[in-house]
Amino acid sequence: MSGAAERRLCEEFSPGYYALCTVGGMLSAGTTHLAITPLDVLKVNMQVNPMKYNAISSGFSTLWREQGPSSLWRAVKVRVQTQPSFAKGLVDGFPKLYKTEGLAGFYKGLFPLWGRNLPFSMIMFSTFEHSVDLLYQKVIQSRKEDCSRAQQLGVTCLAGYTAGAVGTVISNPADNIVSCLYNKQADNVMQAVKKIGIVNLFTRSLPIRITLVGPAVTLQWFIYDTIKVLSGLPASGGLSRRLEEGNASSA
Repeated sequence: MSGAAERRLCEEFSPGYYALCTVGGMLSAGTTHLAITPLDVLKVNMQVNPMKYNAISSGFSTLWREQGPSSLWRAVKVRVQTQPSFAKGLVDGFPKLYKTEGLAGFYKGLFPLWGRNLPFSMIMFSTFEHSVDLLYQKVIQSRKEDCSRAQQLGVTCLAGYTAGAVGTVISNPADNIVSCLYNKQADNVMQAVKKIGIVNLFTRSLPIRITLVGPAVTLQWFIYDTIKVLSGLPASGGLSRRLEEGNASSA
């Protein structure tokens, strides 16, 4: 990508660079969450009612017949998804949850939620970085800046899907516990573990979560990196040429 530096909208690690990354992150996350909402609704119902929602195709049909639009706020969202009689959405669900369970109701399952999101984020980002390095060094065998935009975005998609899938497997037990607690099938984490079972913690809803999270993470990284490369910046992951040369000169 010769001459890319002259076509850049901003320099790496400048205030303009971080502003561009902020906009890219907002667009990538907002777009993907809008797209995967139907799958998220089905995933939660498969976790709390696996007998009724035992497959992706039949589960969608059941949801289409029985449930309306879901809320987007987490605590209310899961209750509306799994208990349609609880509320119709955020407007009536928010005050109803506060009235029945108080402020603590909005934070039920917070620690399992951290137990899901924190390991997922750590595994997802580290897997993405290692996957990007592996693809450039072992598969393409070329520096990132020397690759075309299509090659860079291809690496992004492969690394993104791998990162999403690996993070999903690691975080699946905590995700099942969160859904169980929000659906009032258990009062605490230990009760939820006993009710779900050790094997089901790792396997229940795993196929649909991989179907949901893998493409979602891939799409997020793809949108984010598309904005970067169209702005003349290299895609995410790995060391930039400038940092590589700096490390080599200081060695």
